[in-house]
Amino acid sequence: MAITPIVSVITLGVTDLGRATAFYQALGWPLSSDSVPGDISFFRTAGGILALWNADNLAADSGQKPIELTPGFRGATLAINLADREAVDAALAEVAAAGGTILKPPAATDWGGYSGYFADPDGHTWEVAHSPGWQLDAKGAPILPE
Repeated sequence: MAITPIVSVITLGVTDLGRATAFYQALGWPLSSDSVPGDISFFRTAGGILALWNADNLAADSGQKPIELTPGFRGATLAINLADREAVDAALAEVAAAGGTILKPPAATDWGGYSGYFADPDGHTWEVAHSPGWQLDAKGAPILPE
């Protein structure tokens, strides 16, 4: 039996849940009523669910030793694909206004797209991109060719 290829929930370990929740709310992301104030925040997205939870709790829940969350690359990025370059520019301007850190300003890429990177208040890296070879569905999620 194969595991169904669907990303249901991405949980980010955070050091200050209130600050992290306020950041994503400032981006206009809808907070679910399933959230537990002071414990865990769930955001509805066009794709899977984004969850924010205390980093030490997340480490313990996954059977791992907590680490100190310091600035710098953590070996993973999350991405948001948008319809055009103008939407990428606007999104990164919103991120900066909400208190995010622009890691790499938007620019043309060697793969024919347009993208930039930001970090949320806990240093999680996000790419905001326009990929001209990918269509977006009605919810804004990319459609990969078969």
